[in-house]
Amino acid sequence: MSDLPRKYRIAIVGTGDVANAHAAAIGDLSSRAVITAAIDIDPSRAARFASQWDIPNTYPDLARLLERDDVDLVHICTPPQTHAPLAIQCLEAGVSVLLEKPTAMSLAEMDALIAAEQGSTALAICIFQHRFGSAAVKLRGLIARGALGRPLLASSQTLWYRNADYFSVPWRSSWELSGGGPTMGLGIHQFDLMISLLGSWNEVTAVAARQSRPTETEDVSVAIARFENGTIATVTNSAISPRQSSEVRIDFEDATVELEHLYGYSDGDWRFTAIDERPELDSLWNTGQQDVPSGHAAQFRFIFDALDEGIQPPASLESARETMEFAAAIYASAFTGGPVRRGDITTESPFYHRMDGNLAPWALDEIGAQL
Repeated sequence: MSDLPRKYRIAIVGTGDVANAHAAAIGDLSSRAVITAAIDIDPSRAARFASQWDIPNTYPDLARLLERDDVDLVHICTPPQTHAPLAIQCLEAGVSVLLEKPTAMSLAEMDALIAAEQGSTALAICIFQHRFGSAAVKLRGLIARGALGRPLLASSQTLWYRNADYFSVPWRSSWELSGGGPTMGLGIHQFDLMISLLGSWNEVTAVAARQSRPTETEDVSVAIARFENGTIATVTNSAISPRQSSEVRIDFEDATVELEHLYGYSDGDWRFTAIDERPELDSLWNTGQQDVPSGHAAQFRFIFDALDEGIQPPASLESARETMEFAAAIYASAFTGGPVRRGDITTESPFYHRMDGNLAPWALDEIGAQL
């Protein structure tokens, strides 16, 4: 019997831009995995993708792939509104699945996914690649040990720029097709990283607005959150910021840790500042640096290691649901005008079934103007 790790057979569904990131990452991990199939409703696009990445098989739909018994993990890289239905199809067939963000369009879809996984022999994993850069992994360890003191204050800022043409793609400008604007589509990675560091949140108070872009959704949101450990955090998600930046900052009792990057970070994008009374913390932070960048390859390593060990890979549906509930709470607070606590959005809430709850004020104004 070989002691070598298993080589996982991967199928990629959807062959657009993000699929190339998946294919490149798997190429970096060629000793651990191989892409055996590409699926796209456009056969010519699937053929081009397969040719580019040396993939032996293409299929016009997922059902054709699932009829076979030669795939270990299906990567869902399609437009957001198809993520949950395709993942459920995989789980019902007993095939594990990796979902790009956003995992689902609503908390209702998230719970349907969780139920499908519970009824399956297969697993569902969510893409949150910023959790897995080496500096974030190190910081989580330091926080767990209490090495930096209690976290007191934090911020997550996703300040990106997307012009009107970006929103001309239908699924990027619709609540039903994208689940939301920059809160769901852009900022979710930064505040997911923050949540993965700080732990569970308690309450959100937020505003959201459509400042200038031709979209059904917001183009900016700002929130204040309280966490179970007492941390107070601010979260900004923007599609209207010409000087683009992605930032996470946490002020602990004994140190400040800051990250500034754009679409992915390395160890050099982090800044560590210890209080004068704790100079030894500088060496604690700087010891054993690995400089593994955030990105799909970093997360895939964790996934393959967990699968080798027969355990649930990190970024499970349950952990993704907490991040999704945070996004839903931003919308619910912004559109109802009050704070939203974790657990407030029950099955009876309009925000359980749609992120906007059909209550976006500008949409209501437009309906009123038509009457």
